Amino acid sequence: MLREGSAPADAAAADTAAVKTRPARPKRAPKPNGQWKVDGTAPLNPTEEMKAADGGLNVRERIERIYSKGGFASIDPEDLHGRFRWWGLYTQRKPGIDGGRTATLTPEELEDEYLMMRIRTDGGQLSTEQLRTIAGVSTEFARDTADITNRQNIQLHWVQVESVPEIWRRLEAVGLRTTEACGDVPRGFLCSPVAGISAEELIDPTPYVREISARYIGDPEFANLPRKYKTAITGHPSQDVVHEINDCAFVAVQHPEHGVGFDVWVGGALSTVPRFAERLGAWVAPDQVTEVWAGVTSIFRDYGYRRLRNKARMKFLLADWGPAKFREVLETEYLGYRLSDGPAPPKPTTPGDHVGVHRQKDGKFFIGVTPKVGRVSGTTLSRLADLLDRFGTARVRTTPKQKLLVLDIEEADIDEVVAELETLGLSAREDLFRRATMSCTGLEYCKLAIVETKQTSFRAIDELEERLAGIDLPHPISLHLNGCPNSCARIQTADIGLKGQLITDENGVQTSGFQVHLGGGLASDTRTEAGLGRTIRGLKVTSEDLVDYVERIVRRFLADRDASADESFSEWAHRADEEALQ
Repeated sequence: MLREGSAPADAAAADTAAVKTRPARPKRAPKPNGQWKVDGTAPLNPTEEMKAADGGLNVRERIERIYSKGGFASIDPEDLHGRFRWWGLYTQRKPGIDGGRTATLTPEELEDEYLMMRIRTDGGQLSTEQLRTIAGVSTEFARDTADITNRQNIQLHWVQVESVPEIWRRLEAVGLRTTEACGDVPRGFLCSPVAGISAEELIDPTPYVREISARYIGDPEFANLPRKYKTAITGHPSQDVVHEINDCAFVAVQHPEHGVGFDVWVGGALSTVPRFAERLGAWVAPDQVTEVWAGVTSIFRDYGYRRLRNKARMKFLLADWGPAKFREVLETEYLGYRLSDGPAPPKPTTPGDHVGVHRQKDGKFFIGVTPKVGRVSGTTLSRLADLLDRFGTARVRTTPKQKLLVLDIEEADIDEVVAELETLGLSAREDLFRRATMSCTGLEYCKLAIVETKQTSFRAIDELEERLAGIDLPHPISLHLNGCPNSCARIQTADIGLKGQLITDENGVQTSGFQVHLGGGLASDTRTEAGLGRTIRGLKVTSEDLVDYVERIVRRFLADRDASADESFSEWAHRADEEALQ
């Protein structure tokens, strides 16, 4: 007797036979990835369509001729939300919109009629004339704003499109520019802040940065890459340019046969899918740097994935190819010769932030100072230029860690200069937290942000320095705050990395807070190689409770660490029980 819903045995057998004889469904052809050399150059998403219709560099003429005269309302939306970036311009966040609405509003609803302007300073090398020009632009056109970024650039806010041509005129008159400071292009180059002045450096990379910048920035050849493209180069043994998280990086090494050259790294980036760069195992002679950089960049242009924006960074191509294939393509298709095999860089032996007073190779001194999380102002920069003029120096550097270096100070003037820098809010002390705290722009100006970061960082630094005064840290503990998941502040590579998000507090109320990452870092004097921070399920902290949490975790580290083995915070964080990290 059959139960309801069952089938007779012969009917079931017939169905089985039919399944066995049914022809196999043909496999679907994989979707093209938009690789120009594989799939052709037809655009596969709206951004690629925009770039194909008109290159980003071409918008400058419209800004000067039309938009600066007609004002914000006259700007074509495709230019505003796309091509403006090729000239270092984004719309900034409209004041008063809380982080809970970031994901629910369109970019047009989030944006204000003011612009962020990023001033490109390849290698962070500035003169007092350039510093004073930036200061003047800030005070006259940007409400006295200025932030030093962790890519050695300077960002201004509250810029109106009507002012942009005059700002360009002033910047370019002193050798500065905003060209390709944003967009799908080679972004500003990171270079060792002590290039050319350090007695410890293996080689001065400045000539190669200048050559690449002069030849290729603003050139249409590399003005349409799949996504942003970041470069770093250092000749200093501290490896002070975070090379592991750049698309293309050159790190000075001593080859046993060929002498000093560079080790090449490719495919690093953080964001929501972090991946460290990998060595190609190739030694590059100094006179090959520009050609190799152009070859790596060309591979990204020609083979990078363009269909999906969230898969378009170099790191995804390298993940699929691997370094061996990448090097083979570089040598056979782009260079036309084989590169020599080379050694890996040794572990750094000194910190790479260059804070404090250090002797230059010419006998003078440079002073590394820390503004709080990179925030300065036009007024501060102007006063700094005046201070340097008084002491007969005209050179200053920005760093990849939101710091400033003042160069060419006479030994007899050190104490006075340090004291006067302190009055400007620029500390040369090796502070407990100020030295190693970094933050992104956050909710104040960024349309992607969910939480506020700069003011939260200021409060955290001040309170932690007070609460933990007198403790003996074995090394600085880095604290990085990011307003969203995109990791502009490198949260995965901090001792304590904080990813901004909305969380529910103990009273069931939604509030601003952070997911916690612990024990990340890049190669430094306290660790041999880069590693990502550890996350603990459910480990989140509200903005209000942030200082309490950091104080608690630091004190626990000091109580529990293996001092006999000189255990670092990162090593401790990765071995500690989850309960110890709460």
